[in-house]
Amino acid sequence: MSLALPLSTRSVFATHGATASVRRRWSGALLLALSAVLNAPVLAQTQPNSGRSVTEWLTRLHEASRQRAYMGTLVVSAGSAMSSSRIWHVCDGTQQMERVETLTGAPRTTVRRNSEVITFVPESKTAWVEKRESLGLFPALLRAPSNQIPEFYGVQESAAERVAGHLADVVEITPKDALRFGYRIWSEKKTGLVVKMQTLGEQGAVLEQVAFTELQLDAPVRMDKLRQLMNDTKGYELHKPVLRKTTPEAEGWRLKEPVPGFLPMSCHTRDPEGAPAGGAPMQWVFSDGLASVSLFVEPYDAARHTQEKSAVMGATHSVTRRVGSHWLTAMGEVPPATLRRFALALERTR
Repeated sequence: MSLALPLSTRSVFATHGATASVRRRWSGALLLALSAVLNAPVLAQTQPNSGRSVTEWLTRLHEASRQRAYMGTLVVSAGSAMSSSRIWHVCDGTQQMERVETLTGAPRTTVRRNSEVITFVPESKTAWVEKRESLGLFPALLRAPSNQIPEFYGVQESAAERVAGHLADVVEITPKDALRFGYRIWSEKKTGLVVKMQTLGEQGAVLEQVAFTELQLDAPVRMDKLRQLMNDTKGYELHKPVLRKTTPEAEGWRLKEPVPGFLPMSCHTRDPEGAPAGGAPMQWVFSDGLASVSLFVEPYDAARHTQEKSAVMGATHSVTRRVGSHWLTAMGEVPPATLRRFALALERTR
């Protein structure tokens, strides 16, 4: 599940294409150990199942993330990397805003209003202005048509637990094939807000964990103050990557065969100044409604693209491959085999 953490990942082009995007995605998404929540006691009594379907559960989680005002400390553990952030989130029915401030690693503050995002990096006095699709601690969980999700995921409920002082329902979203991961999700009982989530690999191994260690619901977060912070760019050098909506066909690409469950969601290019025709990096995004995969395609550069390889950080995997005069980086929170299917299916049409 792609997390929209100071995130998700949580998908816009950086200066040097996919390589920099991968680096920024991982450096921004990794937060501190979950010691305060890993030992949260399970309630002794058995909790009856709600009878909700997987689609009903995901709708509840998604809507809760869009309708609540809250503030808290969020921690993420992925592999050996850990880090933490402070979150302020508010909505007024039509607009959502949030502020995310890193508490570990290099200082940075991200302020978001709907799809508008600005990230301040105090050490370099730079600010990145971008457009992103999803908003909230967790991404839009229902990006693909809802009738697709039950074909590839099931649901199982467990006894309630406490997380960050809040009683939460526990639900496990289980994959029906080996092309995607599973998720164990803690949803605050009254509001439905996700307060903890684990990404699960083979035999239920925890690949990545995300949780609040402290959370205040209905917090007095003021949208006008966040808006003022977002507009205060004095003393910062602004960078505004230019993204252009396009189609893979228009850029000369296609998949020879689809990957089951994954539907194309968007396609953009970033147009570097002075880039030759066909030289703009392209990002093609797919989703099955929970997991997402990005295909980054850029001109091959022998100095940077030295060898095809794979990499992993928590639940996020990436594989690279040369495709003629282009370089492909397939990245997503899916098993490596899924990325390899995408990588082998991508072909040039002109």
